[in-house]
Amino acid sequence: MTNSVAERLEQVSAEFAECEPRERLELLLEYAENLPPLPPEYQAERDAGLNRVHECQTPVFLWVDLVGDRVRIVADVAPEAPTVKGFVGVLVETFNGAPAEEVLGVEPNLVQKFGLLEALGMMRLRGLSAIASVIRRRVQKAVAGNSN
Repeated sequence: MTNSVAERLEQVSAEFAECEPRERLELLLEYAENLPPLPPEYQAERDAGLNRVHECQTPVFLWVDLVGDRVRIVADVAPEAPTVKGFVGVLVETFNGAPAEEVLGVEPNLVQKFGLLEALGMMRLRGLSAIASVIRRRVQKAVAGNSN
């Protein structure tokens, strides 16, 4: 991984900034297609409702842990919510494999940074912000667990 999380986020936000609001939705759909399918070993947990982001109306499931000092995120988003899936795809692509300290150093305003308010509206933005917050909290918890 050659770029830091901050550099990758800058690249992604520049990509979104070049787009009109409607094009931003199309860009999110491209990121949705890049989100890997849920590995079979996580499907039973998802089906049992474990690791769901309850603050988001869309069924979003996140498994966040550390491998060494690197963040690992496994995610599953309902296919009928491609914009949410796209945002999760951006986060997974940006944070997966990154040092925990870099992920924790990211400002919490990611949704605004990508200029998604005009494209998605306030209600959806709250859910997306909650997803980013859950990732941050789970990374913090994993870091705290590793230091014990």
